[in-house]
This record gives sequence, C-alpha cells and structure tokens, in this order.
Amino acid sequence: MANVNTDGESHHVSQEEDFSETYAGSLDAQDPLRRMRSEFFIPTKVQLKANTLPEAVIESSEFESQEQSIYLCGNSLGLQPRLAAIRLKQYLTTWKTQGVFGHFKPLEESPLPTWLHADAEAADKVAPIVGGKITEVAVMETLTANLHLLMSAFYRPDINGRHKIILESKAFPSDHYAVESQIKNHALSPSTSMITIEPPSATQSTISTELILSVIAEHATTTALLLLPGIQFYTGQFLDIPKITAVAREAGIFVIWDLAHAVGNVPLQLHDWDVDAAAWCSYKYLNAGPGSIAGLFIHERHSGVSTSIDGKKFVNRLSGWWGSDKESRFAMENKFVPIPGAAGFQLSNPSILDITSLNASLEVFQKAGGLVPLREKSLKLTAYLESLLDRHIRNADLFEIITPREKDQRGAQLSLRLREGLLDIVMKELEDRGVVTDERRPDVVRVAPAPLYNSYSDCYRFVVAFDEALDIARTATEKGLLAEGIKNLEVTS
Repeated sequence: MANVNTDGESHHVSQEEDFSETYAGSLDAQDPLRRMRSEFFIPTKVQLKANTLPEAVIESSEFESQEQSIYLCGNSLGLQPRLAAIRLKQYLTTWKTQGVFGHFKPLEESPLPTWLHADAEAADKVAPIVGGKITEVAVMETLTANLHLLMSAFYRPDINGRHKIILESKAFPSDHYAVESQIKNHALSPSTSMITIEPPSATQSTISTELILSVIAEHATTTALLLLPGIQFYTGQFLDIPKITAVAREAGIFVIWDLAHAVGNVPLQLHDWDVDAAAWCSYKYLNAGPGSIAGLFIHERHSGVSTSIDGKKFVNRLSGWWGSDKESRFAMENKFVPIPGAAGFQLSNPSILDITSLNASLEVFQKAGGLVPLREKSLKLTAYLESLLDRHIRNADLFEIITPREKDQRGAQLSLRLREGLLDIVMKELEDRGVVTDERRPDVVRVAPAPLYNSYSDCYRFVVAFDEALDIARTATEKGLLAEGIKNLEVTS
C-alpha cells in the first residue's frame, strides 16, 4: 500500500500501519514545523462544551492537561496566536500610559510601532505573503469594503463599449452583492452587465481554467472587469491566477482577485503575475481575529502620483485623509494628494487594536519561515488527509471529495459533499467528538488542516470521528431519525 511520507515521496506501509495514531504521530515527529503548534491556543474539548465565559476560562496548568479539540476550521476562523494577547496588552498599556502621544512617540523596549506607522509595518509584513511590493499593499478596511473601493476606482463602464463584470455564479454572496450594487450605481442592470460563469453540470462544482477563458473570450470586447476568487470558498479550488490574469488583461479587462481563502494559505506572486488588484480578509489563515482589518493590493501601474503643469495626476478614487500624503496630512488643507501606491487608497485611520493583533500573527508567520515551508507542509498534510479519507472510511458511499485532486489546484481545504440529508447529523456527531469543521449547505463539510498549527494526528483523529459520524448518520436515516433524535444510537462495528 503506497503512502506519502513527510518528504513527499511514496513508500509502502500496510493499511493497518498507515491508519493508526502511532503512524500519524511518527509523521508529526518528522515535521520541521511541529514547534509552531505551541504558538497557538488550541481550544480544549471541555472549553468547547462550556456554556458560560467563566466555564471556558481555565488555569494554564489545567489547560495543558485537558484534551485538545480537533480544530480544522482555519478556513473560517484561524486560531488565536499566544503572542496576540501579549501584543494587545502592550498596546493597551501604551494607550493607558501615553494617551494621544501613542500616535507619534516611540517607546524604548516596546516591540510596537507608533500608531501613525502601524499600518505601514503591517503592510511590510503582508507584502511577502501576497507577493507584492510594499508600496502595492495596504492594510485597511474590510474585504467587501475594499472590493467596493477598488471597483469605484477602476470600474468605469460604458454601455456602448465595456460595461460588463464577469464573476462566477457560486461566488461568495458578498462579492455578488458588491458587483450588483456597483453595476446599479452606474444606472446599469445586472441582467445585462453581470456575466456569471456556471459550472458545467449540477454534479461538477469546480470550474476549469478553459471554461473561464472561454467566457472571457466570448465577452472580451464588452467586459470592463473580472472578479474571481483565488481559492473558491465552497470547493477549495485554487484557480490559475497567472494564466487567467494574463488572458484577461490581454483582452483589455481589469482583473481583481478576492483572496479571502488564498492569503496565508498558498504562495502568491501578485506583482509578478501582473495582477491589477486584489483584496483579502485576515481572520482566516492569517489568524488576526474575527472581523479583523483586511488588506488590498494595487499594482504600481495604477497607483502612481505624477506631476504636470496642471498639478498632481492620479487615479480618482473614494478618498479619505489617511490616504493623503503624510507630509501634508496634518496641515488640514482641503486639497487631497494621495500617498503614492496602495496606501493612497486608505480612508480613515485604521484600528490599532486590529493591526496589533494582525502584526502579532504575522510575527508567527516570520518565525515559521514564511509561506514556502508552510506550503510544503500543507501539501503533505492535505494529501495525508485525502489518503485516509479515500482508504479508511467504511461508509465511503456517503460522501465524495469535490476539491480538485491535483495538489496545485487546491490549498489546505478539502470539501466533502455528503449524501442528501446527512449534514445535520454528521455535524452534530463531529461536534460531540470535539471536532471543529464548518458546513456549507446544503451538504458540504469543509475540512482545512492549517499547517501553522494542525498536525497529522489531527487528520487521523478527524477521519476516525468522521467515520463514526457517517455510521451514525446511516443508521439514523435508515430509522428515520433527525439529528436531535440520535442520542441513544451507538456506533456500529
């Protein structure tokens, strides 16, 4: 029986050896990034069952002795880095002791930037993760707000020429809402100005590069903008960003990528790939905390500031004072001259609370050596999970993996589509076993081993729990029971 070791090479082990806690532990022992797990708080099973905040708070000595949950939900919300609480406490101390001076006054022996420069430090740390120049990256706002800001600057439709926006039909709803509202804001109709890329059939959820390129070709002369996800949230498919970008730009189309599920998950080279613009959130694989500050990329060709006899020349955008040139910002003159680069698209001063949390997580990324070693581990971790799901589930007829099998066409996530009617029961059984994944209705369980803190043992334990959950679900459906009526069912052998 072939399997993949931590060097990514095939070797032969028996099916019994492969599917064991001991074997998973041996893979963890060989993992050069295993130390990174201790940089995060992994909720314990006891904590997840708590119904009050005091119940969830436990002493550190007790915390270490409790069994950790199997947390495979970094695609939805990343775990809290231990460093976050330390940095946030330092920020609160600065605010407490310095007040407004915290904006400008650097403190010796403090690892924190002054608040005036906190966003620039975050951009400096994020730039290598997205593959952009520092001047092409800004840490600001939220994901959908940034998409709106980008479209307000670069979507200039002409109903007699280019007016269409292409996106996928299964895009995250917020992207749909943003596109529809932008089209309506220009007094156009989504029925004629919004083109959606449909999967080829009801049973095939992924969309091929060839299909995307064919839609671009069909609407090339009338399309103004293309908005696609780097990684599709439902299927986990990693789209071919450089190829799609090149074809679209050659056709004269402005290209924006939603990188919510890609940033911190897969290596990106936005500048070298010639991407026009991109936006992302920071609470998934970047582990900055729920709803934390987002970011955007704008290629340098779109964000320059030049001087002519008529004054400063730059792309018009929805403007705010934090995007104005730092040298003149506090002069309070009502004459907007943007900072050259993506920072010139900022509006208001950013939340330092958010940026402090984000910077703490980005420090952890630096400790890990960046995206290259993380991607190496991620490929092995997800392949191991895939292998276990393929070969060690007794009820294999009850689900299918809809994420592409090719490793270069996916990130950390595997999406498991269940047979109709099983989702509620399976999710309840997983939760009862201390397994944290998430669902996307009507029938998909998303499982995402994040290489910063997940282990091969997590993948093994998930498969054991998932197999038991499927067993319960099969028995329950045969007996006509719903999720709330299965408490007394036992796992069959």
